[in-house]
Amino acid sequence: MKKFDKERLLLAVAGPVIALAVAFVLSAIVLVASGKNPVEPFTIMFEQASFSDVQVRIINQASMYYIAALAVAIGFRMNLFNIGVDGQYQLAAMMAAIVGAHANLPAALQIPLLLLTAIFTGAFWAGIAGVLKVTRGVSEVVATIMLNAIATSVIAYFWLPSVFGVKVGNNNTTGEMHESGWVPGIDMGAAGEIYGLVILAVLLGIGYWVVLNRTRFGFDLRASGASESAAAASGVNPKRMVLTAMLLSGGLAGLAGLPILLGDAHTYNLNFPTGIGFLGIGIALLGRNNPTGIAFAALLWAWLDKASPELDFHDYDKEIAVIMQGLIVLSVVVSYEAVREWGLRRQQRRVGAELAAGNVLGASSDHNTEKEVAGR
Repeated sequence: MKKFDKERLLLAVAGPVIALAVAFVLSAIVLVASGKNPVEPFTIMFEQASFSDVQVRIINQASMYYIAALAVAIGFRMNLFNIGVDGQYQLAAMMAAIVGAHANLPAALQIPLLLLTAIFTGAFWAGIAGVLKVTRGVSEVVATIMLNAIATSVIAYFWLPSVFGVKVGNNNTTGEMHESGWVPGIDMGAAGEIYGLVILAVLLGIGYWVVLNRTRFGFDLRASGASESAAAASGVNPKRMVLTAMLLSGGLAGLAGLPILLGDAHTYNLNFPTGIGFLGIGIALLGRNNPTGIAFAALLWAWLDKASPELDFHDYDKEIAVIMQGLIVLSVVVSYEAVREWGLRRQQRRVGAELAAGNVLGASSDHNTEKEVAGR
């Protein structure tokens, strides 16, 4: 491996490692300050990861986190901050649940219909922010935050019994979906079932890498994110790329809730997971927008979620996992900036050394030329 490649790998790994180390240390300090053992909670959570049923729950949860983080990462690669993933995936899940409860096609048609419903709903909702940005210059951050609030109100409206809502006790639901829209899981025996759409999450990660690194569109997307003016000079339409990136991000976000919807819940109700879109931001940051890095970050986040409830039985607050997630996000921002500055300084020193070496060689060459001329 070339020296330059080794340095790039070092920089890529250093950020997440430093962030995790700092987060663990700060979490331990919080535990000590509250009069608790700083090591035992982590030991308990690591032990939980050895149980097969917890492993299944971690994988299932990570699949949703992974898809949401990919949606955020597409925006990041375009230098866009799609903070509306949460509203996009919730609205998309509800629309898919409504269609699944009212349409009853053969499974070969029903499941693709539900997937397309979720994709187009998420893309439409994100596309509103994209259109506002390219036509009116509205910040996608402001637009997507507002759209999150609007999505919550739209969901509440659809839950009305006079619209699509089905009241089950005190719970608002969209009614149970027809079985033709259920995606069978991978049976793990007593440990439970892994959601069938975990495979979709893997395929999306592969597709994300191929599109961004092996296609002209991916190059244009990355170039536009790096420098809009430079991309425009090379023939790329920046406004079209912004809108396309928002549509793609929203389409992916729409799929984030489907693993649990089609694999377990089979309805959209008050108990449906929320906040996945916001967690996707931290996961994408920790994974550095790389599909492999995001996968590890999603598994880490899911482990913190699924292993922490055991802390309640050992006189520890399970909220330590939430504190740790917040500390990871803060540590990621600080550590990446520190690593970036360190990388820039190393690059400057290397360039300076190369220039100095070039000057020495140039001076030596001039000296030899002078000797040859003198000899003549």
